[in-house]
Amino acid sequence: MNYVLTTASKNEQKAYQQTIKKYRPAKPMGKNMIRAFLVGGLICEIGQIVQWFFVKFAHFSIQDAGNPTVAVMIFLAACLTALGVYDKFAGWAGAGSAVPVTGFSNTMTSAAMEHRAEGWVAGVGGNMFKLAGPVIVYGVVSAFFVSLIRYLWIHLV
Repeated sequence: MNYVLTTASKNEQKAYQQTIKKYRPAKPMGKNMIRAFLVGGLICEIGQIVQWFFVKFAHFSIQDAGNPTVAVMIFLAACLTALGVYDKFAGWAGAGSAVPVTGFSNTMTSAAMEHRAEGWVAGVGGNMFKLAGPVIVYGVVSAFFVSLIRYLWIHLV
């Protein structure tokens, strides 16, 4: 069946959306921002503790401890996602759990788990990067432009 949106139906949709706005509860923006700030900071603090362990007990330099620290944080987030803990935590924490590298790990692990029934190649491999792919692309592109600006700044100014 072909349905054509008429002017009346568009007006009805607008009226419906306005009615919904009246009854929708207000979002506690201040509380959500504070929670996201504190949770994001807590995740970063855990990362600092992990880095400290690499420096203190494995005798890494601070610079060399960065990569294994990120690997441990990714591993922890993937394990917590697999156990169903990270999603509940992210629902409560909001954006604070999505911004650090742990949020990226959660996204990739969730997609891999969701599509595992389709097989390793077509399911996990094919769908895992659908959500994470744009993050990688925009991260690489923005890093290129920041590096270019820095190079030009240093050599032209």
